Amino acid sequence: MSDDLIGTGSGSRPRFHHTTILAVRRNNGVAIAGDGQVTLDKTVFKNGGRKVRRLGGGKVIAGFAGGAADAMSLLDRFEQKLEHHGGQFERAAVELVRDWRTDRALRRLEAMLVVADAQKTFLLSGTGDLIEPDDGVLGIGSGSVAAIAAARALCAHSEMAAREIAVESLRIAAGLDIYTNAELTVEEI
Repeated sequence: MSDDLIGTGSGSRPRFHHTTILAVRRNNGVAIAGDGQVTLDKTVFKNGGRKVRRLGGGKVIAGFAGGAADAMSLLDRFEQKLEHHGGQFERAAVELVRDWRTDRALRRLEAMLVVADAQKTFLLSGTGDLIEPDDGVLGIGSGSVAAIAAARALCAHSEMAAREIAVESLRIAAGLDIYTNAELTVEEI
């Protein structure tokens, strides 16, 4: 991959690397945790960014990685889809991804979402991805590989609840990924 593609080459615009988001579903509960670090190129601008939110009257939780303004637009649109479809979570997710992939303006948005309700967890992207994990663990962002690995190990070898696994996994990722910190926001259903 060339430096220009990842935003570090000369003449390219700085690229935001902002986050690790992790969803863990376990024992009839789901938690989404996100770190708070917001960076631009090689500078940390904020340590306490809030990238996990409740939507749909508190029945849905969502986390985002990518451009904050883009993600806010997508979260607003997802909430509108939830309202339009009477709270039908899966239908709202499908409709958002369809619009995101086909609408010229939405396609330019640089973000990814993880959304969950009491029954399902999805990764949503502008390339048409709507992915539900097989094992209840899903992550996005720069530290997601480390967070997912930690969460899978904790799920397999502990009796911890979803929230505890999400928090500990994000702390592990924060120790490995320079774009992830341990100032966490966690929401659970």
